[in-house]
Order: sequence, then C-alpha cells, then structure tokens
Amino acid sequence: MKISGFTFVKNATKLYIPAKQAIASVLPMVDEFIVVLGKSDDDDHTREEIESLNSDKIKIVDSVWDTNRFAKNTIFAQQTDLAKDACTGDWLFYIQCDEAIKETYLPTVKRAIEYYHPQKNVEGLLFKYKHFWGDYEHYNQSHAFYRREIRVIRNLPEIHSWKDAQSFRVYEDFEPTMENYQRKERTRKLNVAEIDAEIFHYGWVRPPKMMRKKQKSNSDSYHGKKATEQIFKKSAANFDYGPLNKISTFKGSHPDSMQDWIAKHNWKDELQYSGKRIKPENPEPHERFKYRALTWVETKLLGGKQIGEFKNFTIIDKFKG
Repeated sequence: MKISGFTFVKNATKLYIPAKQAIASVLPMVDEFIVVLGKSDDDDHTREEIESLNSDKIKIVDSVWDTNRFAKNTIFAQQTDLAKDACTGDWLFYIQCDEAIKETYLPTVKRAIEYYHPQKNVEGLLFKYKHFWGDYEHYNQSHAFYRREIRVIRNLPEIHSWKDAQSFRVYEDFEPTMENYQRKERTRKLNVAEIDAEIFHYGWVRPPKMMRKKQKSNSDSYHGKKATEQIFKKSAANFDYGPLNKISTFKGSHPDSMQDWIAKHNWKDELQYSGKRIKPENPEPHERFKYRALTWVETKLLGGKQIGEFKNFTIIDKFKG
C-alpha cells in the first residue's frame, strides 16, 4: 500500500502562506508528495522554499492558472485535481498550504488508512479543525467556521475536488469546467470514517496588511480584478481582526514544522487584545449577534455540536484505533 501527499500553491512567499511548513507536516508519513506550483510572480520564492526541504519524495508539477476559465475560485479545485491526478498512491493525504497537522496525529492517520484499506466502502477520512485567528494564541470556534473536513481520500478517478477546493465529491461523469466544480447534480458525498486527528488552519493568521492582500488575491480569482477594485475601494489597507479577547485562547502546542514560521510573528502590536471593535460597522461574521448566539448554544449546551453543520460527507464509521 502506497500513500501520496498532494497540494497546490502559488505566490506563497508573497502572500504569507506557510507552504513549506504545511508540506513538511505531512511528509514523514507519505511515500511521495505532489506539489502543483502555479506560475508565481518574479519576486516570489515559493519554489526555493519547497526545494529547501531537500526531499526526494517531493515532485513539483508546474502549472498556469486560468482564472477566466475557472472563475469563482474553482481554479483552486482544478489545481487540486491536477495534483491528485499526478499521485500514484492508493491513498492520498491532501493538505492545503495554510494548514498543518501535528506529528503526534500521524500514527493515528496511518493506522486508520491501514485499517480501512480493505474496506472499499470507506472512501475518505474526516478530520477535526482548529481555525487560528490573528495570531497563534487564539482560535475561532464560531458557528461561522467549518469544524470538520475530509483530508484523506482513496485514489479513485471518480473523486474530484469540489467548489473552491474545501472538499471532495464523487462524480458520475466529469469534465473540468467551472460549472462542474460547483455542481451537486450527478454527484454524491464521500462515505468517510471520522478519526481523532486535527488539522490546524492558519489561513487567518497573517500580518494585517498581508491579510488584506490575500483577501484581494482571492477576490481577484473569484470576481475578477475590476470587481475587486470596487469591492475594496473603501477598505482600509490593513485587515481588522477585531478584539481577540472575544474568541478562544489556545494553550496547546503547534506542529513542529510550524515552529520556525511562528517565530516570525512580529505584528502583535497591530492586534487588539481587549475592548470593543474600533469600527463596529465592519464586524466579521463571528462577531455578529446571530453567530455569537449560535456559537454560545453550541459550545455551552451542545458540547461543540454544530447546529445545521455543513456536511459535505457521509460518516459511516468512527475509527477507534
């Protein structure tokens, strides 16, 4: 049995994306790791960062992003599929480049893959999520954030990335188009086993100026450059994370692969750690009354169970190994 890792990335060093660290977190348990690297800007150094891992497991596949053909961020799904198609493993561990997994979870993931390998009805593994916000000491468990997602799949040709590459679906028929990456018709959710392992998501941990830059980059690929200019016309240059004392404090440890990245944290004086939002007219979703009320009920009364949780998966087992 062979296990592949796979991901896609572009302009990681320009957009403050810990691509090297994400890949390194998965690398010990895979036999190969496929990186689809989009054509980055001349002043970006993503390739050099990945190559500095000095691993013969890593294979870089060059690509060009066609955001006109794959609009509304389906370019992320298309690039994910390119990486998946290059994998030769029986099972595939997908990690996005703003995510990482703690090394302590890797044995659990490996045991689960070995256990379910002969059970063809299990098509993927479902992970818990922790979404860090603003810095590495706070995380957001608001109703506004997904709490579980698929990150290991069987290498089956009918499984494709879905929408903006958050998840996967099984397709009856498939051609790579924007419409197909968004559709539900003639698709179904993967049958998965839930495992006791957690993905750390760092997509909302950047210097405020870089966070705004990343938002604009995502908006460009979703709406186009002209629409993005209008959307952000009146926005401040720096993203406002709001008061961090309103969200959960993290007291655990981060993946070993992230330690050098975390050491770069130098924007603490740009964050707000107490009080009320300085500009209350621009709250983030988790700060709005609806989500605060739902989150309180879920965390205080339901033990973390999410009301109306988005579930792009069908849980058929829970791994106990």
